[in-house]
Amino acid sequence: MAYVPGEHSPASDPVDTHCPYCSLQCGMALRPVVPDGGPVGVEVVERTAFPVNRGALCGKGRTAPAVLSSRVRLTEPLVRRPDSGRLEPATWAEALDRIAEGLAATGRAYGRDAVGVFGGGGLTNEKAYALGKFARVVLGTSQIDYNGRFCMSSAAAAHQRAFGLDRGLPFPLADVARTGCVVLVGSNLAETMPPALRHLTELKEAGGRLIVVDPRRTRTAEQADLHLAPRPGTDLALALGLLHLVVAEGRVDEEFVERRTSGWPEARAAAMAHWPELVERITGVPVPELRKAVTMFCGAENSMVLTARGPEQQSKGTDTVGAWINLCLATGRAGRPLSGYGCLTGQGNGQGGREHGQKADQLPGYRKLDDPAARAHVAAVWGVEPDALPGPGRSAYELLDALGQDVRALLLMGSNPLVSAPRAAHVESRLRSLDFLAVADVVLSETAALADVVLPVAQWAEETGTMTNLEGRVVLRRAALTPPPGVRTDLQVLGGLAARLGWEKGFPADAEEVFEELRRASAGGPADYSGITYRRIAEEDGVFWPCPERTERMEGAGAEGTEADGSEGAGRADSVAAESADPECAERAEGAERAQGAERAQGAERAQGAERADPDCAKGTGSGGAGRAGGPHPGTPRLFLDRFATDDGRARFAPVGHRPAAEEPDAEYPVLLTTGRVLAQYQSGAQTRRVAELNEAAPGPYVQLHPRLAERLGAVEGAPIAVVSRRGRAVAPARISRDIRPDTVFMPFHWAGPGRANTVTNPALDPVSRMPEFKVCAVRLELSEG
Repeated sequence: MAYVPGEHSPASDPVDTHCPYCSLQCGMALRPVVPDGGPVGVEVVERTAFPVNRGALCGKGRTAPAVLSSRVRLTEPLVRRPDSGRLEPATWAEALDRIAEGLAATGRAYGRDAVGVFGGGGLTNEKAYALGKFARVVLGTSQIDYNGRFCMSSAAAAHQRAFGLDRGLPFPLADVARTGCVVLVGSNLAETMPPALRHLTELKEAGGRLIVVDPRRTRTAEQADLHLAPRPGTDLALALGLLHLVVAEGRVDEEFVERRTSGWPEARAAAMAHWPELVERITGVPVPELRKAVTMFCGAENSMVLTARGPEQQSKGTDTVGAWINLCLATGRAGRPLSGYGCLTGQGNGQGGREHGQKADQLPGYRKLDDPAARAHVAAVWGVEPDALPGPGRSAYELLDALGQDVRALLLMGSNPLVSAPRAAHVESRLRSLDFLAVADVVLSETAALADVVLPVAQWAEETGTMTNLEGRVVLRRAALTPPPGVRTDLQVLGGLAARLGWEKGFPADAEEVFEELRRASAGGPADYSGITYRRIAEEDGVFWPCPERTERMEGAGAEGTEADGSEGAGRADSVAAESADPECAERAEGAERAQGAERAQGAERAQGAERADPDCAKGTGSGGAGRAGGPHPGTPRLFLDRFATDDGRARFAPVGHRPAAEEPDAEYPVLLTTGRVLAQYQSGAQTRRVAELNEAAPGPYVQLHPRLAERLGAVEGAPIAVVSRRGRAVAPARISRDIRPDTVFMPFHWAGPGRANTVTNPALDPVSRMPEFKVCAVRLELSEG
């Protein structure tokens, strides 16, 4: 792997850790290198044993150490000087004093909810937990949310509604290669998480089929056996049309529907209102392709539907995901091995980030903030009265929209909303209108450049902490380097601010100490981490939640489906973990000893020796509570195998119908815009745009459009085109391609400046998830001089 120079002391031996970018959390190791006459640095080394990526890395992961260099990062606090108006170097004491006073003064003048906190889906579990605690205990504000709201909140809401529990994938990623058919909706895995593409390749090599749903013919769609290219914003109609055909062709698994679901009559009626010819008119997908998709999906013994941002980042994203879940439920492709619905989380800790308290409506352990029992449990861990905790606050975009008005001061960690938020020019104006803005980040992002105080914080290779990947696997990032002088960790920042605001204790800088408190706070909740420790994560290459601590009290609670602290419904997750049996593990054990005490798994036999055939089986695959008698809870790689996490154990159909996007094309704005990522950049680009190799591969934004549309416009390859919506204007070079629909243009969203795609996007919100409609809006195209 490529060597990238660094400038601060590394550990002496290779250190196992994980990539700082996407939700795969690919395993890697960092090894110190001391070239002749050069600075000490580290190089990335493969970790072939980690099961998610098995050593494979994309260019972003391979070049990640480049951002560790002080040439591209922040290495000292910055404070905006009143006389010059510029950000200038300051001491840590001055910077922290300024932030504490700015937040406190705002609270005194306008009330506690005039202070906001905005977090990030890349923060470790420990940071997300501490940030939520800091907001609610120290600041006493309800105004906290995070950029993960823009990631998979619609899928999370649909998960909760259908299954009673939200975990991106209810099975290990490796199961994808072993199923019979995968429907991949709105995901370009080949560019957004390349190491995961091998699972689809292995699926096809084993005889499985791949269906890709995307308005563009992407690198991923090129691998598909069938590519469906719907008009942006019509994924809901497409899913309903497929379910209509399932019913019409007699492919419903009536026994599964009767035994394990509820709400089918209403969902069936909704689907039958979306006959194939109507769906073709709405989506543009021909009826024969609809029928072929149903034949492929239902013809396989096992099938999966995986969604990503395409169907989720819509003003009807929750209902859209619900319709795809309906397809799985109606065909019996859920709640059994090698089948089911899953969401491909985007950000590195998009899963864990929303489980432990930085989301507007949640407390640690995925507890509901408005649940009295949950409030009592967490308040007891925090040493405060339940009534002292504020209630739910605004969602991410609504919080950003309130800046400078109801919310007058903001503490922001690990996010760059000036680039990543919808209607970005408006968000920029709201950020500029704040009385006080403080940002903690590793680089001087576009958002940080607007701040009154900027704090330089440690990076992924310089601090230890846990992340939860898209499978629900809790992994451990280990520090391989010492942060440069002048740089502190986010936990140290929160501890320093808390002390200045009157909380001398409760905010330790040691990540493992924070995690131990997180374990107690999550105990008995839906996302129960209480049985997970740093040592276990290291020894087992990650532990899947829910994983309750094995105590007599908790085992009794789980068996009865109630929570140890009495929170409503939280025990359902433990019940699922305790009852979901995976017969495949026992079969693959090939005669190995069976675990005793399996009565908790409703009589299903377990294989103690299954590790030889499938490492996940040794971790209690699908059972949660079924490991060796008296041993620790093995974690839950596979959910829902015997029951769902609802009150009655049944999955719920969603009776949904198609509705148009919030903004449809018209005479003034006749074209649809959709947005996404490219291979060499990541999210707002704050870090990847500082890596020369990645910039060479993806130097800037572009507008992808079909030749017919280019001809009508008079556009030529490489010439600047303006994409104009009701919210603003973005300009980028034309990239003419037949790989996109003639009625649609595409822009990647990684850049600021004139080519900022999110200047144009629509902030219309899903009524349930509060997800903005990034993926579809009406625009017009104009030739531009640049």
